[in-house]
Amino acid sequence: MAIPTTGVLPLNLPLLTLVLGIGGTFQYGLHISLINSPSKYVQKFINATWEQRYGTVLHPDTIILLWSTIVSVYSIGGLLGSLIVGYLAFTFGRKNTQLYNNLIAILGAMLMCTSRAAQSFEMIILGRFLYGLNAGVSLNLHTMYIGECAPQSKRGMVTVSVSLAIAIGKLMGFVIGLREIMGTEELWPFLLACSAIPAVIQLMTLPFFPESPRYLLIDKGDKDGCLKAMQQLWGPGEHSLEMESMKTEKEAVGEQVKGLKDLLVDRAVRWQMITLLLICGAVQLIGINAVYFYAYDIFQNAGIPASETPYVSLGIGIMEIFTTVLCGFFIDRLGRKTLLWVNYVILALTLTLLTATLTLQSGYSWLPYASCMLIFIFTLSYGLGPGGVTCVLPTELFVQSYRPAAYAITGALIWLGLFVIGLAFPFVEEALGTFCFIFFLAYCISAAVFSFWILPETKDRSMMEILESFTKLNYGAKKDQQDKLVCTRL
Repeated sequence: MAIPTTGVLPLNLPLLTLVLGIGGTFQYGLHISLINSPSKYVQKFINATWEQRYGTVLHPDTIILLWSTIVSVYSIGGLLGSLIVGYLAFTFGRKNTQLYNNLIAILGAMLMCTSRAAQSFEMIILGRFLYGLNAGVSLNLHTMYIGECAPQSKRGMVTVSVSLAIAIGKLMGFVIGLREIMGTEELWPFLLACSAIPAVIQLMTLPFFPESPRYLLIDKGDKDGCLKAMQQLWGPGEHSLEMESMKTEKEAVGEQVKGLKDLLVDRAVRWQMITLLLICGAVQLIGINAVYFYAYDIFQNAGIPASETPYVSLGIGIMEIFTTVLCGFFIDRLGRKTLLWVNYVILALTLTLLTATLTLQSGYSWLPYASCMLIFIFTLSYGLGPGGVTCVLPTELFVQSYRPAAYAITGALIWLGLFVIGLAFPFVEEALGTFCFIFFLAYCISAAVFSFWILPETKDRSMMEILESFTKLNYGAKKDQQDKLVCTRL
């Protein structure tokens, strides 16, 4: 299969972006939203299966516990996947790991599809765990792979496609989960098994694309393979500047891959690590999932019937896709730093106003509508800022030897945050009521200050130029200390 590379913008890179998205972070977004639709049918199935086996019905609390296990085991699988992705990506390569990862999703889909016929809710639990494992690997590997395949001038725009795939996955989960499509009692096993479709598509198409050029040159020392991959992805040409930049990075960092311990204790990447933890790893503390949790109540208070609320939620999904596309347009023009601090400020203001409108809405008939508008503003600002930029930063913060470990830590923190927020927020909301957003507000203010005062700009800069900016933070501005980083530490 030959993929054309004619024209000003070769088709290979956009096509690779599409293929990676289909079987990559699309799966993560899909399962975030998809699981809500069949919840009552799965719970009914659990009770019926138990009664058929043992002749007794389950207590409602036990059903809720088993359902919560089905939901939360996804995060456990995701955490495990994020911890092993660094080793897999280096050992087998970005491309092969992504290919093999589809087999996990297909196996999970087979378990989901046959669970009702086998009268086994345990198969649903195992299937959700495998889905989480697949998403945990893809969430990091997709970002790493596409970021390393993009030329420096288009790195931001291309890498934001990771967030776009997540947003499209969320929207698709809402759409196919509607009762008019697959959200029925007869079709729920097939609804839960739909992840097999994007997995098969990627399994059939990804072999026609090359491995990451940076992985080929820096990790494997394959100069000819690297040049061939760049020409296939970016079009004919020498690409001497990109090749020289990779060679310089390879000479500076060597070939030894750094582990988690190196990343945590090495002074040479101290501020990169702080940035990773505060901006990328703590992204769940923005409160986007918590705001989604509140959205149903807010929409109903605004007079929207409960039966129509899922359709309004589609509007949130469409808004997230729209803002992610906007982020891809602006990120290589305005820069990462500007998009982050400006939108963190907007997020903080929106949370402040949302807290006020929720607290006072019983006294004023128009405030529920203001709350609805604030949810859409919050979603817009999240997608335009941290939602898109945090997919780009891990690729740009770390040189090749540290990158797999950095992605492992980022993925682990994201999955832990998802698990903790999902588990703890209902209790926080019950205890604090409308003031439950105060923790997210504090984080957004802190992240805005950090992004504005400390974070260096990485837009349109080579890895060695970014490294030099962080050297000044890690060692100070003295020349001998900078030389120490490049020549000795790495």
